[in-house]
Amino acid sequence: MKPILIILITLVSCLTMSFDLFAQGFYVYPTKGQSQEQTERDKVDCQVWAKQQTGYDPMQPATASSPPPSSQAPQGGVVRGAARGATVGVVGGAIAGDAGKGAAVGAGTGAVVGGMRRRDQWRREQEAQRQYQQQQAAQQAQARDQFNRAYKTCLQGRGYTVN
Repeated sequence: MKPILIILITLVSCLTMSFDLFAQGFYVYPTKGQSQEQTERDKVDCQVWAKQQTGYDPMQPATASSPPPSSQAPQGGVVRGAARGATVGVVGGAIAGDAGKGAAVGAGTGAVVGGMRRRDQWRREQEAQRQYQQQQAAQQAQARDQFNRAYKTCLQGRGYTVN
């Protein structure tokens, strides 16, 4: 019987110590004369209860609630722009009397415009990624706060002062 008790106490202590890493800043004061062992059991019980109430587990790594926005690099902007520009340039050059020169000017202009569009698209995707990461961090912080409130409430209900 004693080995089982020792294992149980060790397990409870390990769970409590690992949870305390996530619940930093909490000071739990027994106000009804609870022993250290009772305090540790209550902390574990309240952790389990808070997890059940909120669905958040501070022991688990954060997971995304929705897929991140696409982070593929834009492709073909310069080449596609040059091709379109050359096509327009051939027409303009033919009207002016030199289709080859018009195509070259059009290709150069099209390449610049295509590169600018590609850069703008990349910037929009980077901004979408940044906003997504901020949203995920805010959701994690909110879930953690809800868990902490539930945890504190449970301990207070069991006769502890929690700061």
